[in-house]
Amino acid sequence: MSETKSEAAKVFGARVRAERLRLGISQETLAQLSDLHWTFVGQVERGTRNLSLHNIIKLAGGLDVDPGILVAGIAASDVPHESRALSQAERIRTERQAGSKPVA
Repeated sequence: MSETKSEAAKVFGARVRAERLRLGISQETLAQLSDLHWTFVGQVERGTRNLSLHNIIKLAGGLDVDPGILVAGIAASDVPHESRALSQAERIRTERQAGSKPVA
């Protein structure tokens, strides 16, 4: 079983599931109403998918709710920080600020 992407994905997925159950529809029906694949809906509900804005809007449309209801209160702090390597420009800036001469 896949791991939850983030607290944000977990909360969003729980809201999608709650709205779907409130409507009394299956994941398959929600997928059809949203023009998405049913396995995608299941992954969203489990919080194992990172959604695009377009798919958030599609799901909200399928649930007949404003997309804001599904994302309300989810903050940047609910998304894990993804570390990445410094670009050459960032490395040079850092070295300049530290007072050392950058190595090309």
